Amino acid sequence: MKTLKLSKIVLGLSVMFVANLGLAQDKMMTKDTKMVGGAEMYPSKNIVENAVNSKDHTTLVAAVQAAELAGVLQSEGPFTVFAPTNAAFDKLPEGTVATLIKPENKEQLQTILKYHVVSGKWSAEAILGLIEKGDGKTMIETVSGGTLTAWLKGSDVYVTDENGNSAKVTIADVNQSNGVIHVVDAVLLPKA
Repeated sequence: MKTLKLSKIVLGLSVMFVANLGLAQDKMMTKDTKMVGGAEMYPSKNIVENAVNSKDHTTLVAAVQAAELAGVLQSEGPFTVFAPTNAAFDKLPEGTVATLIKPENKEQLQTILKYHVVSGKWSAEAILGLIEKGDGKTMIETVSGGTLTAWLKGSDVYVTDENGNSAKVTIADVNQSNGVIHVVDAVLLPKA
């Protein structure tokens, strides 16, 4: 009888331990995630797998698909993506997005989207270090061959395109399996 009680206690403790271990693993996994557009972004997923879940990036995802760049952004990378939100695309002149996603404008759309992508995984800390070394700003080469300028305004990081338009980084260090995303509040455009 005592052995049966002891077995039940040991079994009960084992179940509690396993349940707590599972909770601890869940907390560890969510500790490394960030919320973007109402969805958790998992470091174990690639850029496209995460972006499709963000309700704030539906325009960007549609543009990436229209430009046939999803395969590239699902590849090994690593990439750093300055990801404009839907609100950022809404700031463009009316009809711009609809025009860009037309098949005949695919090359122009690809250039614009690649202008938001940098080779390598550049964390906010790494970018801040470059800004500090550059006396307040640093030039970053994009995969399109253009340049962006990163700088600080107070404690906020901004990225300026070749036309002088700036985007604020609103969410930094959204880690992905193939790089990192920094959410920005404006679309960056290369020189025409």
